[in-house]
Order: sequence, then C-alpha cells, then structure tokens
Amino acid sequence: MNEKKSIQEIGKTSATDREANTSDKFTFWLAPEIIVNPFDIVEVEQVSHEGKSKTFGLVTILEHRTDSPTHLANFISSNFGELTEEPNTPRQGTTVAKVNVLNNDKDIYMPITSEKVVKFADEEGVHEALGIKDMSEKDRIPAGLIKMSNGTTSVAYIDRRYVLGPESAHVNITGISGLATKTSYAMFLIQSILQRTPEEDKDKIAVIILNVKHGDLLQIDQRPGRKFSVEEMEMWEALGLEPKPFDSDKVHYFLPRGNKGLPNCFIEPSFYQIYAYDLEATADKLDLLFAQIPDAYFTLESIIGEIREGIRNREPDFKNVYSWDNLLNGRPLFNPETRAAVNNWRGIRGSSIGVFRRHMRRMIKTTQSGIFVDNLTSNEKVLSDEILNIKGGHIYVIDIAKLYEHEQMLVFGDLLRTIYSLKSEPPDEVTAPEKIIFFVDELNKYAPKGGRVAPLTQNVLEIAERGRSLGVTLISAQQFMSAVHPRVTGNCATKVIGRSGSSEIMSSDYGFLDKEIKSNITRLSKGELLLSHAVYRQPIKIIFPKPAFKQQGV
Repeated sequence: MNEKKSIQEIGKTSATDREANTSDKFTFWLAPEIIVNPFDIVEVEQVSHEGKSKTFGLVTILEHRTDSPTHLANFISSNFGELTEEPNTPRQGTTVAKVNVLNNDKDIYMPITSEKVVKFADEEGVHEALGIKDMSEKDRIPAGLIKMSNGTTSVAYIDRRYVLGPESAHVNITGISGLATKTSYAMFLIQSILQRTPEEDKDKIAVIILNVKHGDLLQIDQRPGRKFSVEEMEMWEALGLEPKPFDSDKVHYFLPRGNKGLPNCFIEPSFYQIYAYDLEATADKLDLLFAQIPDAYFTLESIIGEIREGIRNREPDFKNVYSWDNLLNGRPLFNPETRAAVNNWRGIRGSSIGVFRRHMRRMIKTTQSGIFVDNLTSNEKVLSDEILNIKGGHIYVIDIAKLYEHEQMLVFGDLLRTIYSLKSEPPDEVTAPEKIIFFVDELNKYAPKGGRVAPLTQNVLEIAERGRSLGVTLISAQQFMSAVHPRVTGNCATKVIGRSGSSEIMSSDYGFLDKEIKSNITRLSKGELLLSHAVYRQPIKIIFPKPAFKQQGV
C-alpha cells in the first residue's frame, strides 16, 4: 500500500504572492526523488458543492528553484568558482512543475488552493481528463498511446464525430520528425478508423490514398518483411487493434501510364490498373495544369475557358479537335498554312495564344512522363470515371510519385473535383459511399499560403470547408504547417505535430499552443507526436506502432 502511495503521490500544490494559481493553471512542488516529465497528466483534489471533486492537469514545464538571490551568490558560495569545493551556504531548493488545467470531473474550475496533494492520474483519470469518458464506445477511435513517467499507459481516443462528421472533420499532420513518420501515422489512423468501424457500417466508408513519394503505399496489402517486436505487439494489443495489412480483396492500385504504355512507378504491385489522360478526359481540367503558372491578366484563364466550352459543346471551331495534336497543331489556335499561331481568336491576341501553346507543348509533349495520350487503349482508364464508381469498404491507392509536378497537380485536382461532384451532385444510378476518407501528403504544394488562390487551391478549400457536411474527410500532411493555406488547417478538428524547428513553431499557425508546449515540440523524438483534438482542452504526447504492411526497403 505504501509503495503504491509513494508512486502515485508526487508533490503538493503551491501558490505564492507572486505566482497565483488560476482557473486555467496551477503549480506544484515535487517530492525528492520523484521524476515527472512534460506531458504527464496529474490529478489533485478540488472543492465541490457535494463532497470533493478532482481537477486534472497537463504538466507543461519544470523548473528548479532555490533560496539563492542570484547566480552570482551561488558562484561565491563555492569559493568563487572552485569546482571541488562544497558550498559555504547550502541552498534549499525544489523542482516546481507548471500545469495547465485539463478538466474537472464535476465542472468546478475554481483555482486550486495551496498544499493539496498531487498524484499521477491513472488510466481512468487520463480518460476523465481528456473527456474520453464522455465519448460513446462506438465513437472512440484509438489515435495512439499515452505513456507517462510512472509507467501508466493509456489509449488516446479521438471522437469519430469530430473526424468523420457530423460535428467536425479533417486531420492535419505536420513536422520534420523523420522519414515517413507522417505517412505512417496517417496510415495507422486510417487502419484504426476502419478496424473500429462497426461491421454493419464498414461498407459505408471508402478510402482514397495518394502515393506521392517512393513506393511505400503500393504494398499496403502485403505483410511486412520483418517480425513485430514484443514491444510493438504489446502496443497493438493495448490499442485494441490487430496488426495486419489492408485486405487485398478490397485494395485497388491505379498507376500512371509511362513510356510505351507501361506503368510509371517505383514498385509494381501484383495487381493494378493504368490511368492516362487524353484530351477528351482533360478538357474541363486544363486549368489544373496551369496552377503554378502566373496569369496576371487572366488571359490564359480565358483561353482555357473557351477551349473547355468549345470541346464540351462541340462548337464549329472544335469540330476536328479530338486529340492533343489536333489542339496544338490545328485550328482554332494554330494555322497549318502559315505554320504559326492565329493572329486573333475570339478577341484574344495571337501573342497570348502563342504563350498558351508554348506552355501546353512543354507540359503535354516535352516534359511529360507518358501520362498524356492522343488515344486511350483498352487497358488505360480515365481516372475520374473509376473514382465515380468507388465502393464503400474499399481502398483506392493512386500513385503519382514519378509524375512531373504539373501532372501531379492535374491528378490531385481531378480526384478532388470528382469526389466533390460525387458527393454533392451524384450522377444518376450512382450510389456514393456515405463517407470518403482522402489522404494526401505534401499538402503545401497543392494549397500553399499566400498569393492568388489558384483553381487547385480553391478545390482544396471547398473540401476543407464543406467536406464535413458532404461526408468527405481530408487527412493531410506536410513538413511545415506555416506553408499551407490557413483556411485548410483552420478547418481541421484534429492536428498532429511531430518534431519541428523553433522558427516554424513561432509562426501564427501554432497560436493554439502555449509557449511552454511549443518549446517541448523541438525535443520530440522520432515516433513521438503531439495530438490536438477538438474534444481535448490541451494537446497530449502520443506514440504509435510502426505500419503493419510492407514498406519499401523494410
């Protein structure tokens, strides 16, 4: 009994004339030999209308205080800096922990009075502190494990209603915490969502994954080429999840067409479909190719609009335009007789048309990976047609890792527009999945902060702002949150932060974090993440298991 007491009771609250305890923060001193770290969760007794209540708090920073008036006094006390000398004046000191209030089990937020015993929270206390006890069992999604200094382990659950709707939606992951850490966490979270979905609802969720780097996400149906360690297995068991790859019967891989019609990818899965873009499938998406090209006077936008309507309605000018070659080397933009761009077309000057054609020739002919074709073969798919027919319970991986940047913009924008259209105005005889989860890495490329909002960025904003009501959840990742449009990250109810530099976390995008918590972000280790969720009053530190599917080079 005494041993348990000595482990749990760690100090007493302290308030002074200069440092008061408030309804949001309190301070406590630590008993000798007690070890506490930032992000530990503690509890302390509080007053209540009926008996007693418990206030829970998150340790944010620790300080050691002594009765020495200055550092110089300490120097003099050691015989003016003699390292081997015992101080002439032994100092009285203690370690002091500062705590942010998380919760009170009876909603009492009076300041904590001095001399109250502080304890480590147990697993039940952690759930009370974070508001997890108020979540229904069916809405709890394991998002990682909390491990405290005294060995207490607790599952950090997030609320399904704030991830998939209807209360809120979207998850953003940021940081420079190591190779594939952000991607690994996103895949862990997707697996957690799917495994914890009731059996009767599994066919209501479809997942679309964009593979933007290497070939790691082209083997998610394969078991890893290594054995799980005892620690990893214990972690999966504690989370209540099964360490297994995604079901190969439910996974679909779409690879971009490369040269000679072969798939253009780092790893070739055992089953896949090839997608490509002919003019007919791209006419209403040409603006996505120009997402990063300056257009100060909207001239290019005008030309793109005319081409889109002309091909869609088969206007007389476009009666013979059926391929990329027709568009670039024939009328209405090019005069085959003079072998030059037309002088004027629908009020647009020939020089502007020439600029458009040069950009198009570069993107479609000169620097293209093989994805653009004049005619689709029988085994080459139109990606938007395939996405319009996605089914709940299935996972769709679209590879863009080896594409040029303008090609990546096209594919990503195509997916966003198709998903938005599918959920907002589904075609006749098409039943869209109730929920769609869309994962993309390197979000800063597609929705950058600052400058003119490009059509692609606008598509991302529409998903971020209307996705919750449509049943679309965006799980996104990037190295620097400060590089992403704030309306995207601002609409994410769940933010996950890995180790980041001090200059990054000082940006206004991290304004929701306390100064003390920001300083701890720079010390996070690989595999450690900070989790901020709409239900939690403060962010918490979590760990999570390595992927349960095969990865490139592992």
